[in-house]
Amino acid sequence: MAFEAKDSFPVMRPAVRETYGPADLSREPVFAGGIINFGYWQGIDLTAPLGEAERIRSQQDLYRRVLDAAGPLERLRLLEVGCGLGMGCALALGEYRPAGVTGMDIHPAQLERAREAHADLLDEAPERLGFVWGAAERMPFADGEFDAVVSVEAAQHFPDLAAFAAETARVLRPGGRVAVASFFTTDGAPARDGELALLLDTYAKGLDIARPVSALTDALTASGLAGARAESIGHRVWAGWDAWLSRLWAADTWPRNFLRAYERRILDYYVVTAHRPWAAGSAASAGGR
Repeated sequence: MAFEAKDSFPVMRPAVRETYGPADLSREPVFAGGIINFGYWQGIDLTAPLGEAERIRSQQDLYRRVLDAAGPLERLRLLEVGCGLGMGCALALGEYRPAGVTGMDIHPAQLERAREAHADLLDEAPERLGFVWGAAERMPFADGEFDAVVSVEAAQHFPDLAAFAAETARVLRPGGRVAVASFFTTDGAPARDGELALLLDTYAKGLDIARPVSALTDALTASGLAGARAESIGHRVWAGWDAWLSRLWAADTWPRNFLRAYERRILDYYVVTAHRPWAAGSAASAGGR
């Protein structure tokens, strides 16, 4: 079923509205270059002084890690769910040679910033890059419109992972892939919610939602996608993130507790992948992608 009326469009949660609207998280020095993610720090020397160049590389490398998991993407149509300022969309367009990239975000202010940041690209190739308003739980696209769906550090905000999974399965063509990077609890014990709220303000204030990674893999499977799996990449994320935070935050302040939560095995960072099966008997199903 394609997108229809907006009568039941999901309401943006207040913490998300404030953080990505008036507060504009992308302006914070910790998110150098306007890319809002913790970074993938493989190949970066964490014992050496870290500067903005290393920070931006880590943020871009997290996108590359996800795009590689969704690929190959050449000549395919790509959707990013929760695109923010569209930096990942621009990276994908420049490095992965897709037919087109669509960035979708629930926050109108983020879309306005994305269109401003990439005005030249939008003018040069409007058929290859676009930014669209929509929610993870209700995507304004036709069935089978995309070859790949990615989401980088946004799923921790999605209130309904089952609806996100169902919409992802709907907008993917047969053979299409999804790759999601985000942080989740390491198990489903209810006590984890309280522990995270005590450690991290983002959970205490309702910006991030505590859920086990199996909540996403199970939702993808229930939606009809195949091969759902979660790979921990926390060893490539948390130490680098904490090293970068140490330039700006003291050891006893709450942002440094992300590493503590990981070390206590409460929280981890994952890349979650799945694919939409080919229809039985189709010619393409024999060879895969």
